[in-house]
Amino acid sequence: LKRAQRLLKYSLKMIGGRLLAMLALVAVTFAALASGSELGRGFNDAIDWKNMEDGLAEAKESGKPAMMLIHKSWCGACKNLAPKFAASKKIESLAENFVMINLLDDEEPQDAAWRPDGGYIPRVLFVDGATGTVNEGLYNTGGNPSYKFFYSDAGAVERGMERARDHFAGLNHEGHQEN
Repeated sequence: LKRAQRLLKYSLKMIGGRLLAMLALVAVTFAALASGSELGRGFNDAIDWKNMEDGLAEAKESGKPAMMLIHKSWCGACKNLAPKFAASKKIESLAENFVMINLLDDEEPQDAAWRPDGGYIPRVLFVDGATGTVNEGLYNTGGNPSYKFFYSDAGAVERGMERARDHFAGLNHEGHQEN
């Protein structure tokens, strides 16, 4: 009986150790996955998202326009847009034409230049890579004129990205329209 108790105790210790090791492995795996795509934040981890500083620097260096998405974790409209945005393969494809910047919560810039018609959220802004400024003529033409940079669905974002892509394709590296 004592031998059976020792064997049972030893077996439980081994199972517990293995379980603990498995849980640690799962935790490390999830941490690695999360760190590789932390800037997606529900808006499609396959997109090469940048923070503001790195994104604006890359846009300036490359001359490529940037698309800046500003949203909040507590915002109902943002939570509604995220899965639609993430599911759009067209947005994912169009993203190749832009330096994609994803700003959440306190990362939102406070300068008025990033709030062309107000501080509502979510906002999608198209930034000229050459000048680093918001192009106020590129907004949601199908949306509310009081909230020009508000996009509520993937289709509107897709159309906005196409307009911005076409607009910036006609500019030279100094930000002037080519003849």
